[in-house]
Amino acid sequence: MLAIGAHSDDVEFGCGATLAKWAADGATVHLLVLTDGSKGTWDPDADLAALVATRRREQEAAAAELGLAGVEILDLSDGELASGLPERARVCEAVRRLRPDVVLGHDPWKRYRLHPDHRAAGFLMCDGVVAARDPHFFPEHELPPHRPATLLLWEADEVQHVEDVSAAVEAKLAALEAHASQFESTMGAVDEAGLVAFRRRIRQRLADHGERIGVGAAEVFAAIRDV
Repeated sequence: MLAIGAHSDDVEFGCGATLAKWAADGATVHLLVLTDGSKGTWDPDADLAALVATRRREQEAAAAELGLAGVEILDLSDGELASGLPERARVCEAVRRLRPDVVLGHDPWKRYRLHPDHRAAGFLMCDGVVAARDPHFFPEHELPPHRPATLLLWEADEVQHVEDVSAAVEAKLAALEAHASQFESTMGAVDEAGLVAFRRRIRQRLADHGERIGVGAAEVFAAIRDV
């Protein structure tokens, strides 16, 4: 399994409980983060090099909370992610090298998606998988082609796959809370009361999704199975 996110913490929001569940069941799960996270603060005077290092440490800690097998960060510039051939080649290489059965990522077709990195990351995931499956793309990798069985896209407008994550809610929350640098800008948790409210929102969202299939908590995806 391979989850691909634009920034540190995106995967935890999108599919963290699903990854924790699969890892606990014995699956080998990898995480690929595309950008360096250097714009992930509202502080105009922040030391951005220190922020990049902090976000890397936080991502490694979050991956440990989920039980993942490994994390790779491509360190592309935050806020400037492109979905061109050089970036596609790097995603393709990771897919061929790690050989996942399932790849998870941002849904690039979500209506009114605002963040350009999230759109670009979604297209890079899809385009990188297409390249990885066919032998004449990027032969310089000297890796055999690989065709995943399924793509799962989070934050989708149309849901085709629901994953029961009732046993993995706490792991998702622990992984999200490992990203302490994002408490203010992403989670609205500047104090203990804010953190409690954040946890409540996450639990409620998972519970709402769980109602689709009659379980306590779920994460939902669009699914592409004709890969």
